[in-house]
Amino acid sequence: MSNWNDVERTRGDSSSQSSLEKAKGFEPAATVNAVEKSHVPHLPNVLPEEESHLHRGLKSRHITMIAIGGAIGTGLIIGTGSALAKAGPGSVLISYAFIGVLVYLVMCALGEMAAWLPLPSGFTGYATRFCDPALGFALGYTYWFKYIIVTPNQLTAASLVIQYWVDRDKVNPGVFIAVFLVVICCINYFGIKFFGEFEFWLSSFKVVIIIGLILLSAILALGGGPDGDRKGFRYWKDPGAFNTYIKDGATGRFLAFWSVLTVATFAYLGTELVGVTVGEAQNPRRTIPRAIRLTFYRILFFYVLSVFLLGMLVPYDSEELAFATKQSSSASASPFVVAIKLSGINALPGIINGCILIFVFSASNSDLYIASRTLYGLACEGRAPKIFTRTDSRGVPVFALGFSAMFGCLAFMNVSDDSKTVFGYFVNLVTIFGLCTWISILVTHIYFRRARKAQGIRDADMPYVAPGGSWGSYVALFFCVIIAIFKNYDVFVPSSSYGNFDYKNFITGYLGIPLYLILIFGYKWTHPRSGIPPEEADLFSGKDEIDREERAFLEAQAANGDKSRGSWFYRTFLAWLF
Repeated sequence: MSNWNDVERTRGDSSSQSSLEKAKGFEPAATVNAVEKSHVPHLPNVLPEEESHLHRGLKSRHITMIAIGGAIGTGLIIGTGSALAKAGPGSVLISYAFIGVLVYLVMCALGEMAAWLPLPSGFTGYATRFCDPALGFALGYTYWFKYIIVTPNQLTAASLVIQYWVDRDKVNPGVFIAVFLVVICCINYFGIKFFGEFEFWLSSFKVVIIIGLILLSAILALGGGPDGDRKGFRYWKDPGAFNTYIKDGATGRFLAFWSVLTVATFAYLGTELVGVTVGEAQNPRRTIPRAIRLTFYRILFFYVLSVFLLGMLVPYDSEELAFATKQSSSASASPFVVAIKLSGINALPGIINGCILIFVFSASNSDLYIASRTLYGLACEGRAPKIFTRTDSRGVPVFALGFSAMFGCLAFMNVSDDSKTVFGYFVNLVTIFGLCTWISILVTHIYFRRARKAQGIRDADMPYVAPGGSWGSYVALFFCVIIAIFKNYDVFVPSSSYGNFDYKNFITGYLGIPLYLILIFGYKWTHPRSGIPPEEADLFSGKDEIDREERAFLEAQAANGDKSRGSWFYRTFLAWLF
């Protein structure tokens, strides 16, 4: 148990903090005095020791591209095929647009907190400081669980993609898994600047590919393909815009729509990873809000426009699409390839498959990065062994990276054909962990807004304010909870594929919820006074150091000449994409 004065002695000079507050327009009588009387239980070690600091090596372009690169993956380029076959183009378009709005609200909530106080521990630190250490503890570990599962799953996908060219009977998939695992470990080990630059170009390549596929889809829909067929909205009429799932009639159409909500949720998972990068971002007060604001346009362009065009090109009852949904990780699985084949283009599947390989490799690279930084954040909070806070001269948390990378070896389970089914269940588990993350971010933002009000921090004092405010977070929280509860509803509905009850998908689909609750209430049982009242939430510790870094960065940038804004053409037409 530590009080505020103990914390201030370990965080920095309180006088500089007070002067900062005065400069920002805060009244010391309303904030500092209240803080001195507060009693904050189990406050995290928000600033690690000197030898445990991350380096702010991510530039604005790195952050923005990592943000969009985390959102563009196999869920979009492959997962939309199964969604289209199951629900039809109308349901897919509505579902992706609806989940896109929820994601934007989550990102805005995260952006408000991250711009105010960019913590190395990311949103787990916000949950610990603004809401309840129990929530931060549960959020940190569920998020880490998610990424130590996703990383080997992506490695498996990469090995399966390579089978498009090299049969597994000739070269064991374990060889490719080992190569990819070593490469992504090296990329992460070489430091944040190298990682940021490497991921920037990978993400840029992903953006170019998606833009190319969208343009090609638009051309094919307008009759520019070899077949000269101007399809338009033909397939919205026949076989129709809405398919049925499990049941017939209106009930079946609603069940199909709801099933696609969960597919769309999986496709959007990873967008929130900006919250993990804030501790290594240069000038985060400007970088983070910009990345958050552009999220809306990227969602609209990359996701909604993609699924809209696909619905025009591929009927949901196409035999090619039915085959694609059975292929988990090859070019044949992509609905874009189906659209290309149906339009009479036969030369592109191999090229698209190579692009999918880049997508998967980039995803596994960033997934390992997030897993290591999440574990580092937990250690900074005192929730994991202190050794995981240790960084090398490049600012890389080497022990957290090495321990997280060990779980990548789970990918070698997929050398056996039978284990592919197991990893399908892992993906199911990842989705519920992702929803728990979104729920935690929204709850934390609601408490953050309460703490701001209690401590007299106005919207005008904030670097960035979520457009929807608290109400936007409440609305998004409601729907995220509903989706989490009913996302695997089909295991309860009798069908020819499942029988009366699909217990395997039930366990993997819902295991994350009791685990999440056990972590929360288990922590509260061992720390009975872990709750934080709004007037005692720690909104300032470490802020003075971040402000000093920001001023130094802006001064250096001004002295060297600010060349980051680029040309008018780039800022106006391209910056929101790249």
